[in-house]
Amino acid sequence: MSKRIMMVDDSRLVKVQLEEALKGTEYEIVYHSKSGEEAVEQYPNINPDLVTMDIIMGGMDGLDAAEIILKSDPNARIVMVTSLAYEDTIERAKAIGVRGFVDKPFNREQLLKAFAEALA
Repeated sequence: MSKRIMMVDDSRLVKVQLEEALKGTEYEIVYHSKSGEEAVEQYPNINPDLVTMDIIMGGMDGLDAAEIILKSDPNARIVMVTSLAYEDTIERAKAIGVRGFVDKPFNREQLLKAFAEALA
């Protein structure tokens, strides 16, 4: 059975890149949210195995969205996939309960390793 991913990123290009990287793996993007607000609203309906979350998006940013999701579901597994991988950002993400961090541009090995660790 495939692992269901909810992708949260406002970039169509990143969606295509992520889909390409996940071809032939056990992971499947079952929902693509383009905003933090939509992710928070749809998370309970989608109930994914894993969430990939960008940080910089219009409206609510990914860190705030991750924090809200993790407050409502402490077992949520969220991996930040972002170009904003600064030490203070990583520290805040870890404090919130985010399970992993992948820098953009990413490669398949990075993603799969972060996903496996988040789900372990």
